[in-house]
Amino acid sequence: MGRLDDKVALITGGARGQGAAEAELFVADGATVVIADVLDDEGRATADRIGDACRYEHLDVTDEAGWGALVADIVEAHGRLDVLVNNAGIFRVQPLGETSLDDWNRMLAINQTGVFLGMRAVAPPMTAARSGSIINISSVAGLNGVGMAFTYSATKWAVRGMTKSAAQDLSRSGVRVNSVHPGYIDTDMLRELDPDRGNLERGVPLGRLATAAEVGEVVLFLASDESGYCTGHEFVVDGGLTA
Repeated sequence: MGRLDDKVALITGGARGQGAAEAELFVADGATVVIADVLDDEGRATADRIGDACRYEHLDVTDEAGWGALVADIVEAHGRLDVLVNNAGIFRVQPLGETSLDDWNRMLAINQTGVFLGMRAVAPPMTAARSGSIINISSVAGLNGVGMAFTYSATKWAVRGMTKSAAQDLSRSGVRVNSVHPGYIDTDMLRELDPDRGNLERGVPLGRLATAAEVGEVVLFLASDESGYCTGHEFVVDGGLTA
């Protein structure tokens, strides 16, 4: 028996990295998973590697119509949608003084508006079923200010607040909403920031980076019925960075 037996999950940003690790863990624990991304070749390859219980669909999380069509397709194909993981996001090193309005709008569109559109799209089928779990991937940058990444930090604080508001809004319908706040995770995104990883590792009290699977295990817990009394809260996976 898996913790996610009979559940259907949608994971955005699932082509690689943390989203792909979450999809693999979900399927291993019994879920049927749709991974969505704009990286089509990588997304298809990830779904093929995970197996028949996982399929890939193209989704730009800033596309309102795309969200509606994908959620409708999942519900039609499977009769339900139990879990949404709003994992898609981008990161840029941009202090306040170096951030253009275009930079600001682009990151808000993906990191914040994409989360809003996702929650709004899945709310009708989840509230109709009076059951569901929405997991929004924020960051430790949504707990502490990050001067070198002004807009990224702003979006991750917004995700934290949106999570709490949505949890209040949807709780009476049986839908839970929580946020996950990773620290430094060993993914392609982080390697682009610090190729040798040493500088970041030295700043972590546990002395190492997290694996994507370690974050995925927390997301899996929130997707499962084991977290049935958890809503509106932050789950931190940061090796002690914010302790």
